[in-house]
Amino acid sequence: MGGKIECYLDVVSPYSYYALLYLEKNREVLKSHDVDIEIIPVFLGGINVGSGNKPPWTLPAKAKYSTYDSERAKKYFGVPGIKTPSFFPILSLPPQRALTYIRAHHASLLIPAFLTLFSAMWIDGHDISKPDLLAQALSVHFSPNETKAILEGASQQQYKQELSAKTQEALDRGAFGCPWFWVTNAAGVGEPFFGSDRFHFMWEFLGLPWKAVELLPSGQAKAKI
Repeated sequence: MGGKIECYLDVVSPYSYYALLYLEKNREVLKSHDVDIEIIPVFLGGINVGSGNKPPWTLPAKAKYSTYDSERAKKYFGVPGIKTPSFFPILSLPPQRALTYIRAHHASLLIPAFLTLFSAMWIDGHDISKPDLLAQALSVHFSPNETKAILEGASQQQYKQELSAKTQEALDRGAFGCPWFWVTNAAGVGEPFFGSDRFHFMWEFLGLPWKAVELLPSGQAKAKI
């Protein structure tokens, strides 16, 4: 076995939140199979433009369906408190550039910071595209001086370019949304996967043991997720 999962995420996408939660839930099991996880901040707006995709809320049929799918996903991934904030969507460049800086200088805190920013926006309803609210969220993990350095770094050309480069990398790998995954198996073969509900296909591609969804006969207790 063995392999690698490269996961491209943006805080503006709740399904990116679900994907990160699920990967973290299974991190130790994946590690036991020698599968590494790499989390990569990207700019979803750039992916949409570059791929020609349109956000689901701009298409009436997708928007209508999303009201059902969102409730199902919140229940499945165990985050019932998620709600779409009144200011949605945001221009996610500021938080994504900040996360790009964190990835370069505080790699061990990238995932905790990502999860905190997701929670700040999607559960607490804070507009993390605004510097003061972004700083408030980051202060959970970083000192005042570190937070200041992160925000200053996020405005530097180096990290703007790095975020742009990773967004283009995702596009070059076929991305049209987030979460986007590039999964490489033990043979060195890579394939793309999209969305927070394709993990069973990833496990199959990686050659990992997994259990399929099973429908129970009448009278048996409902299985817990």
